[in-house]
Amino acid sequence: MVTVHNFSYGVLNPALAYAVSCLGAFLGLRCVTRARAHDGRRRASWLALATVSIGATGIWAMHFIAMLGFTIPSQTILYNVPLTIASMLLAIVVVGVGLFIVGYGDGGRNRILIGGVIIGIGVAGMHYLGMAAMNMPDSMHYNLPLLVLSVVIAVVAGTVALWIGTWVSGWAATLGAALVMGVAVTGMHYTGVAALHVYASGDSSMSSMGGADGASFLFPLIVGISMVTLILTLIVSLSASEEEVQLDAHIQRQLADLERKAREQARQTQQTLSSGEADRNRRGYFR
Repeated sequence: MVTVHNFSYGVLNPALAYAVSCLGAFLGLRCVTRARAHDGRRRASWLALATVSIGATGIWAMHFIAMLGFTIPSQTILYNVPLTIASMLLAIVVVGVGLFIVGYGDGGRNRILIGGVIIGIGVAGMHYLGMAAMNMPDSMHYNLPLLVLSVVIAVVAGTVALWIGTWVSGWAATLGAALVMGVAVTGMHYTGVAALHVYASGDSSMSSMGGADGASFLFPLIVGISMVTLILTLIVSLSASEEEVQLDAHIQRQLADLERKAREQARQTQQTLSSGEADRNRRGYFR
């Protein structure tokens, strides 16, 4: 079995991966709280932003930032570009399905469980598809118990994330929830990596292998996702919070009630004036 290094740069990769995962989860949950305050297309727009934030940043970018610290001595690991892109799209799609199932439901337990299972299986699928995107002369095999454990962690993390999204509101509570989600997502990742065993093959040539190395492919892609995350941060920061939207709706209802009462009062006053004028006319006629 070939020796692999999961922490080639010390704590840099896991720490950065965890921070990115927490950031994606935080922004995604803030988008979910805003989605709860709207209906129709506005809700769908916020859920879509939450999907991109959690799927692309909180899960996919975390995975490949961590994988930049995965090395095998005396070997260059290449990444299959289509499979790597497909893994990102898979993460976004499954997170979106789970969020929309819960976001347009009544917050019931069944919807949360169904959405959580979908997200968990999708996240695990994204992880192992991303691992399959690695091209190397050696062969990869997985420890089945650890692989199953990583899938269970992913399902639990997805379910908890959806459950949190149904009630979390304030930024402090959202931050705490994001820190917990970051632990779950990175924990799933490193459990899956621990399940990987690499065995040497007879042919160590890279000539027949295609793909791009991490520095030329993954790093620019991660930077691009980071820019998207920055834009999402600005959108969330400048938008009204759930409490502000609800307060505005309450004020609008109060103004509408006042306007309705004013119209009713004006109508009654007009009726009173008309009745008084009719009485005066009748008295003048009989006089």
